[in-house]
Amino acid sequence: MLKARDIMRSDLTTVNPEMTVEELGRLFIETGRTGLPVTDREGQLLGMVTEDDLVSSNKRLHIPTVLRLFDAFIPLEGSAAIEREIRKLSASTVADIYTSEVVTVAEEAPLDEIATIMSEKHLHHLPVVRDGRLVGIINQHDVIRGIAGEVSDAGA
Repeated sequence: MLKARDIMRSDLTTVNPEMTVEELGRLFIETGRTGLPVTDREGQLLGMVTEDDLVSSNKRLHIPTVLRLFDAFIPLEGSAAIEREIRKLSASTVADIYTSEVVTVAEEAPLDEIATIMSEKHLHHLPVVRDGRLVGIINQHDVIRGIAGEVSDAGA
């Protein structure tokens, strides 16, 4: 049974939270990657940032419907959600748009477990960690390559 270490890409391109969204956009274009791990200066995984995060930061803001009650305006959506949307729309760095709650797998995770996680959680990228350190990344194409038995260029 193939494991994460057999299909993961170890040629990691990472970004830091201070990188501008313009630099991030150029990096997506130059590398052809659709998602990148966000790491701190020591290489600790902080989260993931995807093309979708970047695109979403440029969408129109949905103004929530408000309820007027006794001359008070009460938003029908939670203020935390509104604040998050405003922060994304005014994003200038990766820190403003990346996802910090990331699902990861160990190098020994079997292919069927990886496929299950990606399918059930609707993930396109899955970081591989060893002792809390990022050692690789798996995308859907890597899983398909593993299913097809083509693992010779893993890490490329």
